[in-house]
Amino acid sequence: MIKNGTRLQSQVCGTQVIVVRTADSLDDLRAGGVPMVPIGAAISGDATLDPAFSDGNVMGKRYVDEIGAEVLVTKSGAGTLSVGTIALSLKEAKPLPASD
Repeated sequence: MIKNGTRLQSQVCGTQVIVVRTADSLDDLRAGGVPMVPIGAAISGDATLDPAFSDGNVMGKRYVDEIGAEVLVTKSGAGTLSVGTIALSLKEAKPLPASD
């Protein structure tokens, strides 16, 4: 299982993330349809960006899955973040209470 604080990079685009909240589902974390690898690890030269997962991601935003796993994008890229074939969703900011 991937630990909190683990930094990962895409093999097909410039995406880099850091794991904020881990879950077993992150063992299959992908960017652009290709599994992510630890930063500094060897990148597969024959991996290509899957057109179905090429919507990109936004630097500084958090992405979550339905189980509760959460990653923070530290460098954006062209690949969509997903767990297997299920795309992660952008975490919405919680509204602050009114100060009337």
